[in-house]
Amino acid sequence: MQLFDSHCHLDAPEFDGDRTEVLARSRAAGVAWQLIPAVDFSGWENLKAICAGEPGLFVAYGLHPMFLDRHRLEHLDALPVWIEQERPAAVGECGLDFFVEGLDPGEQRRYFRRQLEIARDFDLPVVLHARRAVEEVIATIRSVGRLRGVVHSYSGSEEQARQLIELGFCLGIGGPVTFDRAKRLRRVVAAMPLEFLLLETDAPDQPDANHRGQRNEPSLLPHVLRAIAALRPEPEQTIAEATTANASRLFRIPV
Repeated sequence: MQLFDSHCHLDAPEFDGDRTEVLARSRAAGVAWQLIPAVDFSGWENLKAICAGEPGLFVAYGLHPMFLDRHRLEHLDALPVWIEQERPAAVGECGLDFFVEGLDPGEQRRYFRRQLEIARDFDLPVVLHARRAVEEVIATIRSVGRLRGVVHSYSGSEEQARQLIELGFCLGIGGPVTFDRAKRLRRVVAAMPLEFLLLETDAPDQPDANHRGQRNEPSLLPHVLRAIAALRPEPEQTIAEATTANASRLFRIPV
């Protein structure tokens, strides 16, 4: 099976010592493609260099809400320039985080909305972070309009999932679904249309239940696939093929 990890931070410093080996393990595990979203402007150049010349690695440029203290308004001005020059697969990671204390909601909204507008203007998908903010993320998507993308590490309700899917958005599902206590998430995954499901690791974060406390990496994506297959009527192979096709369609990446 060839899998698409739709959300992996391979550029994170946790991988600086063994990135080549991590890539080799991921390919050996059947993870043939990875979408790597940026978190701040200072990392865009490094992310570009990591993905350059590596088949199967695709980049998204954006400004993550958790790193608000690193962002400047001129970084929003730089984003369209980078998109024109580099032709990324998506805009992101961007969004809202109302869980972490000390992140100014007004400033988050300013950066989030502008990135959505840029994605819309370039007809690019958005990779969205929505922690304790799914309702407002949905409202902002509706307000900006003409958007497509994925809410990564989906953690909202079944009703919010339905609304996002009606808007054409995919849901990224990773390690949290492997935990027995994730009952609401498991209900969402069991019932949602397969054509809106994406697999992800969010490596180096959010390892699956078998690797809790360890560094996550893309080679562990099959554990997520198995957990999802246990919740749904389709076999693993069907889910693997469908989620890879979903990512290919969303990010316009031939696979």
